[in-house]
Amino acid sequence: MEKMKRYAIYYAPEEGPFAQAAAAWLGWDPITGRAVTQPDLGLDLAAMTADPRKYGFHGTIKPPFRLAQGVSADALAAAVGQLAQSLPAVEMPGLQMLDLEGFLALVPQGDTSALGDLAARVVADLDAFRAPLTEAEVARRRPDRLTPRQRDLLALYGYPYVMEEFRFHLTLSGALSSADHAALLPLAAAHFAPHLPQPFRVGALTLFGEAEDGRFHLLRRYALA
Repeated sequence: MEKMKRYAIYYAPEEGPFAQAAAAWLGWDPITGRAVTQPDLGLDLAAMTADPRKYGFHGTIKPPFRLAQGVSADALAAAVGQLAQSLPAVEMPGLQMLDLEGFLALVPQGDTSALGDLAARVVADLDAFRAPLTEAEVARRRPDRLTPRQRDLLALYGYPYVMEEFRFHLTLSGALSSADHAALLPLAAAHFAPHLPQPFRVGALTLFGEAEDGRFHLLRRYALA
């Protein structure tokens, strides 16, 4: 676990039909750390899912970060476990498939305020484990394109889309053209429809790590209170 380049706190489904369908869709299973054969849909699904594949199927709670100097991965893991014990699980009616600024994603239905509160606690309470961003990392976020508040959040927490800017989503593709989106949406809907959880429950925090090859692996799962 100490050899990971970065760490992140995600939602990830427990092993079962939903997780298996998602791993097949993206072509990567972060639980087993293995590539998975993608379905043959008559489209270049491998190319369309190349961006999210390396992260594995997940919903971001605390975005990827390098460990602060002098901090161990074991200390981070212990802190995540302790924090999880103090946070309640969150339940929403289900998931719906949407186009989010050009990419395909699953987003929760219903009131997501409790999920936003959960994410805010995780981001703030674990921020001492995050190394400050380098100038290159800041530049990659294109701060010139961010709002003033997003730039403040980038400076405070290393990511512009946290706190009130947070929007939980489960990414299913990279950026798509209009034609690719129109072709992929019904196929994705058919692939996931039998497996979407109702209700959708965030019942655990998962600690992910980015290996040297850039692929993310699920390291540990911590049940919420």
